[in-house]
Amino acid sequence: MKYNLAFKYRIYPNKEQELLINKTFGCVRFVYNTILYTANKIYEETGKNKIITPASLKSENQFLKEVDSPALSNTQLNVKRSFTNFFQKRAKFPKFKSKKTSVKSYTTNCVNNSIRIEENKYLVLPKLKKIKLKYHREIPKDYRIKSVTLTNSNGNYYVSVLTEFEKEIQKMPSNDKVIGFDFSMSELFVSSENQRADYPKYFRMLEEKLKKLQKSLSRKVKFSKNWYKQKAKISKLHEHIKNCRRDFLHKLSKKLSKEHNAVIVENLNMKGMSQALNFGKSVGDNG
Repeated sequence: MKYNLAFKYRIYPNKEQELLINKTFGCVRFVYNTILYTANKIYEETGKNKIITPASLKSENQFLKEVDSPALSNTQLNVKRSFTNFFQKRAKFPKFKSKKTSVKSYTTNCVNNSIRIEENKYLVLPKLKKIKLKYHREIPKDYRIKSVTLTNSNGNYYVSVLTEFEKEIQKMPSNDKVIGFDFSMSELFVSSENQRADYPKYFRMLEEKLKKLQKSLSRKVKFSKNWYKQKAKISKLHEHIKNCRRDFLHKLSKKLSKEHNAVIVENLNMKGMSQALNFGKSVGDNG
């Protein structure tokens, strides 16, 4: 049976590569918005759902030929998927992309080994060639790379490498080690064995610093250069809090899955609880 698994790394592009990556972000955004605008116009005029191809845009927009073509093709698929979800009432009408968002990304596909890891310190990508990466988690040799998603978040570049592998799942003898968890606002959970998560509340720890940054932002002229700089600082702090929380929860979930055959949790509407009882910050901090 075939399975997919993603590996995430941080990359360190040089100035030339960084320029091309940012150019690709812009081209992907341009193609997405153009296809969405055209599809919306066709639907209003004819009632038909028609998605144009990125290739049809290249003759009038020569700059699109300078970037990775699979990235543009994936953009077309994203628009098509957004429209399908809208018509099947699974999502709202797709919105246009803005260049002012803090997170930018694009996905490219592996064709004829065009994406590969070399010397355990370089990632080879179409158009970009060798990029330095922090190869902290090795991809097994029998795993096949399918695609890579590049992301720029607050000036830091990351890649998510999607792989495919084949494996037969075998049933292991069970020792019937089962544990149950009861949600706790102050401690994340209390287990059936009376264990606590000992969870550091990262948001509460940095809330005072966040308040100072937001107060400084409120004094600046909206959409000015200093306003955008201050907004970037706030975004970086939020990302730091998110990464701390995610690291703790991933390590905890791995430990629990290794030690138990089954984990039983409460079926709670956390979103509803945070809104109805004014516990938004506490519930969000628990992740």
